[in-house]
Amino acid sequence: MLTWILVAFGLAADAFAVSVSNGICIPQLKPRHALRAALAFGLFQFGMPLAGWALGGAFRSLIQDFDHWIAFGLLALIGGKMIKESFDMEDPSACDDGGPAKKSILDLGTLLVLAVATSIDALAVGLSYRMIEAPILVPALIIGVVTFGLSFIGTEFGKRIGVKFERWAEIAGGAVLIGIGAKILVEHLR
Repeated sequence: MLTWILVAFGLAADAFAVSVSNGICIPQLKPRHALRAALAFGLFQFGMPLAGWALGGAFRSLIQDFDHWIAFGLLALIGGKMIKESFDMEDPSACDDGGPAKKSILDLGTLLVLAVATSIDALAVGLSYRMIEAPILVPALIIGVVTFGLSFIGTEFGKRIGVKFERWAEIAGGAVLIGIGAKILVEHLR
C-alpha cells in the first residue's frame, strides 16, 4: 500500500507542477478553475494506468522472463525524465513572454492536452504493474485521488508561494519513481 501511495505522489508531481505554474501565472484563477483542472488531471491519472495495464496483458507472455527489467527501466526512465525536466523549468517571469501562461488551464482544450501529457507516465506505470502481475484498480484509484488533491492544492500554492518549490516537487517525484523501480528489480532478482 505504501508503494502505491509513493507511486501516486511521484506521478502527481507533473500535474502539481503545472498547477503551481498556472497559479503563479494566472492571477484571475478561481477555485472553480482549480477544481476543473484537478478533476481533469485526476481522471486522466486514474485512467492511464488502467489502459497501460490492459495493454500490458497483450504482451505478458512474450516478456515474462524479463518483465522486472522492463518495469525498472520504465520507472527509471520516467523518474530520470522528471528530474531532468526540473532543471529545465522556466523562471516565473516567463509568464510574460509566452511561457507557462500560454499553457493555461483556463482553456478547456489546453487543459485536456495538459491532462493527457502529464498522465503519459501513468500509462507506463500501468504497463509496469501488469509486467509484475500487480493489481491495478486500487493503485489507479489512489493515483487519481492523490493527483486530484495535489493539483487543486498546487494552484493555490502557486499563487501564494511561487516557483520556489515547483522544481523540488519534480525532483522528489522522479526520485520516488526511480526508487520504486529499483525495489521491483531487487525483489525479482532475489
